[in-house]
Amino acid sequence: MKDTVRMRTSLKEDLEIALNAQVKMEAESSAKYLAMAAWCDRNGYSNSGDFFFAQADEERGHMLKIFKFICDMGGTAITPDVVGIPQEYPSFRSVFETALEQEIMVSQAINRLVGISRRLDDYATENFLQWFVKEQIEEEYIARRQVELFDVIGEEGIGRFTIDMEIAKVTYPGAAGEAGGE
Repeated sequence: MKDTVRMRTSLKEDLEIALNAQVKMEAESSAKYLAMAAWCDRNGYSNSGDFFFAQADEERGHMLKIFKFICDMGGTAITPDVVGIPQEYPSFRSVFETALEQEIMVSQAINRLVGISRRLDDYATENFLQWFVKEQIEEEYIARRQVELFDVIGEEGIGRFTIDMEIAKVTYPGAAGEAGGE
């Protein structure tokens, strides 16, 4: 049987490369959140561990969403290698500060992708990326508010226990009344 030639669409090579880099970043985010979940769990912060397990799953979903888009557009999606994920953190707070830094880096990467899409007049990809732009507003907000719990509650006495109890309660106020997620 003759191989079917798959026609390429408007997805430009520069954008395909950048989207594959984002796939890798999302895979790394998922792996980092798994490591954070494990760290929290083994250090007695089970609520925070559960939060990071859910975040790991969500980031994997983001990776798959971009991966599938590349495939749907006729591109070549690359399965990323993920290595060198830190497994240890110096403190409970540092886990959340690292998570916030990660979300900020992802937001910046998404913004760069939107810029590349605009530069290449690829409106389909820009439209696809708008979901991620909106998602990152929520992700950064939640991560920032979680870090702020350490300043508001403090870590002395039962502070860390209280923070662990409050972590999952932090939500994005703009999400109220919205349906869906992914």
